[in-house]
Amino acid sequence: MKPVRFAAVGLNHDHIYGQVNCLLRAGAELAGYFAEEDDLAAAFGARYPGAPQLDDRCRALEDPSIDLIVSAAIPDERAGLAIAAMRAGKDVMLDKPGMVTLKELAEVKAVQAETGRILSILYSEHFENRATVKAGELVAAGAIGKVVSVTGFGPHRLREATRPAWFFERRRYGGILVDIASHQCEQFLFFTGAETAEVLSASVANRAHPDRPGLQDHGDIHLATTDATGFIRVDWFTPDGLPSWGDGRLFLTGTDGTIELRKYIDIAGRPGTDHLFLTDRKGVTYIDCSQTALPYGDQLVSDIRYRTETAMPQARCFAAMEIALKAQALAEAQS
Repeated sequence: MKPVRFAAVGLNHDHIYGQVNCLLRAGAELAGYFAEEDDLAAAFGARYPGAPQLDDRCRALEDPSIDLIVSAAIPDERAGLAIAAMRAGKDVMLDKPGMVTLKELAEVKAVQAETGRILSILYSEHFENRATVKAGELVAAGAIGKVVSVTGFGPHRLREATRPAWFFERRRYGGILVDIASHQCEQFLFFTGAETAEVLSASVANRAHPDRPGLQDHGDIHLATTDATGFIRVDWFTPDGLPSWGDGRLFLTGTDGTIELRKYIDIAGRPGTDHLFLTDRKGVTYIDCSQTALPYGDQLVSDIRYRTETAMPQARCFAAMEIALKAQALAEAQS
């Protein structure tokens, strides 16, 4: 069977490497890459020396042999690229956030409906995290009953000196709730099975970086559906002493049990990543999820071939961004 061929266009965030590797593991073929920035193109070419460098993004959009455009461009450029790619007959996989305004979301949704192309956002804290995938398997199997509460923490290390200028420009990265908390918004929908959620409250702030007025270093969201509630907290305050970029955690409360994830580090002492703690009527069980399979890449490749929605329903892809964008707007209106 002919492999799915993809091009990487827009290499501004290191998440592009996770996106590319996800597809390569699934047997897809990297057909080329393009970046406006010479240093980013050089770094990418060194990582994937067999892939041709393109001299214009149009080469990828116009090549009929390329099925998929993959991008981690500057966030405020992603929606425009996705629209151009879909209108050129390509499916699209974006880094989060897929768009930085509600207007962009509406435009992308309209073009996706018009063209019938796939627009997928690789929410890596779900699809590239083995503990989160395992938790999804357990919830689907009824291990904790019906999920009634989801709490997600997404702390990150700022690494201020290494960040490009756009990282500190609110209009370019979209705000902290759009940029980071869209991860947790998607997970809330996934674990509760809800199609959308009401934003009860939201806040953003710059607590400790007055020299970076465009930076929001802390944010939170309170969500609700008729059957579940959620709380999200994200920040740029991971201390340098933590041997990971962030102590990401997820807490699920069900009618018959609970699950806690320590996604990237167990500060209690267990080595490695992907730690899961299941509590039910029988007791407490620790599960090492480091060998859990990551199905997203294989599923997306299959979706591209067969026009299905197994990797992520299109509606949930958009709904997660809509919740994050509405929360961002509410938070800024109140600040």
